[in-house]
Amino acid sequence: MKILATSDWHLGNLFHGNDRLPEHKHFLKWLLEQIAGQKPDALLIAGDIFDNGNPSAAAQTVYYEFLADATQLCPNMQVIITAGNHDSASRLEAPRPLLTRYHVEIRGNVRKIWKQGESEDDNKTGGHWIYSFDDLIIPVTNEAGEEVIILAIPFLRSDVVQNASYSQGVNDFLRELTAEARKKYPGRKCIMMAHMYAKGSDIAKKDASEKIIIGGQEEVDLEGWNEHPDYMTCGHIHKRQHIWNTDWARYTGSILPMSFAEKDYTHGIDLITIKHGEEEEGKETGKSKEWKVDFLEYKPQHALRILPENEEELTFKKWQKLINSELSERTDGELSDHFDYVMLKVKQEKLNSDDIKELEKLVNEKDAVLCKIQRIIPQLDL
Repeated sequence: MKILATSDWHLGNLFHGNDRLPEHKHFLKWLLEQIAGQKPDALLIAGDIFDNGNPSAAAQTVYYEFLADATQLCPNMQVIITAGNHDSASRLEAPRPLLTRYHVEIRGNVRKIWKQGESEDDNKTGGHWIYSFDDLIIPVTNEAGEEVIILAIPFLRSDVVQNASYSQGVNDFLRELTAEARKKYPGRKCIMMAHMYAKGSDIAKKDASEKIIIGGQEEVDLEGWNEHPDYMTCGHIHKRQHIWNTDWARYTGSILPMSFAEKDYTHGIDLITIKHGEEEEGKETGKSKEWKVDFLEYKPQHALRILPENEEELTFKKWQKLINSELSERTDGELSDHFDYVMLKVKQEKLNSDDIKELEKLVNEKDAVLCKIQRIIPQLDL
């Protein structure tokens, strides 16, 4: 069984004022090519589909065009989408009754159901609210009849996880959901998809675009979870990485760099292959062959360039030489489809304002878009 996993599309994002919809279309075209080649049984999209809770009509059009193309290209593929912290859960879920008919399942909100009283406290209130875990447990079956259980968890906001500690509340939620899935589907492989900030995650320290709560109040620690799912794919952190202290959980990473601090990140999707019926062989060799993950790398349409890459202090003439040597020329004065996004790190001791304007003009004559000038003012010795 093959499953493609991705997250953090951020459709509708502006990069320093530049509309990125052409870049997103470039990625989605590539993703359709992967779907055509791999013919997966499921596609998992773990949150932050959109860059904000009120996406533009253009961003929504790109999203629905992709779903239409993907379901037509691979009619038996199950698409499962969960909301991230950037998404409006209710807006994302609005077309759920329609999309379900086309094998697209969307989970934006965690539903609760009223359970009749069983305890002394319940006798006073008549009952209490419990999570509707069944709504988050989605079986996926391939043409061979093999079945995998997907645990589809949207971003858990504090009003959903009502616990003295948000992190502990999320941990309890994940464990209870997994236990319920194993009880309902004994012997089945379980893959969890979530959108959260896991403890130990490597994030960009400067210019970070992930919204992390200061002090780690939303930090979730997965260490010591013995009854964890067979695999977990996560969204929210933009750098592709294993989740700290696990060998079974991973961030897929964003599909585009979201800031210049993410210039050197790799981007793409994960191909999860589930091998049914090989558990015993894995036990004999001491190596699990139940699943494997392959990284399908995607090259974003526009590279990010920081000039200079080191901390060298340049004169105006050296700046001109650097820009001319590092950036390509435009063709007939027009930007190509693969122009660079550029940031200049300018130490102002040897450059005046007119010099900086000339450098800006020079960059904009190249096959590049100048996004940012970082002015570095030398510190004075006191």
